[in-house]
Amino acid sequence: MDYKELAAVLIGLQDADLELRGQLIQIGKLGEGYNEEMASLHRQNAEILDGIIDKIGYPTVGKVGEEANKAAWLVIQHAIGQPHFMRKCSKLLEEALHENQADIVNLAYLTDRIAVFENKPQLYGTQFDWDQNGQLSPNYFDDLGKVNQRRNSLGLNSLEEQTELIRNQAKTENQSPPQDFELRKIEIEKWKKSVGWVE
Repeated sequence: MDYKELAAVLIGLQDADLELRGQLIQIGKLGEGYNEEMASLHRQNAEILDGIIDKIGYPTVGKVGEEANKAAWLVIQHAIGQPHFMRKCSKLLEEALHENQADIVNLAYLTDRIAVFENKPQLYGTQFDWDQNGQLSPNYFDDLGKVNQRRNSLGLNSLEEQTELIRNQAKTENQSPPQDFELRKIEIEKWKKSVGWVE
């Protein structure tokens, strides 16, 4: 199998993911916990990508092209039930970055997502969730000034601007906050333990 075929596979994984997400938005079920069908698709996509990585290493732009490289990142970013896989890909993405074969913004998003699942502060403020006031807000981060400095160094907007964008997107997608914030927090922590993010 050549890299062009693998590129097409990666783009197909991304398209399936985005299509299911769109369906869940339409029926108003995107924010209601981790949808089982979506969890299953994310797991399956991660397995396929892991097999590709075993064959060719990290699917860099040089190997599979820009579109398929972005698709691979999306699959990794959504493989939230596979901590080992996400951590492995984070290291591979870092190595690819040192060879100028990856996008530093993708690494920032992945680093933050892993930090959030490990209950650590995020560095770039890329990850959001519902707060107790029913608003989408950045997950726990270390210091607003430092976060904005890091975001600026990557060419990203300020965290305040990003928060406004994320909240507007949620309105556009008719996303609504959980009915029971405290229960959702408990369920998320239980899920993190069940898949191995925390002990």
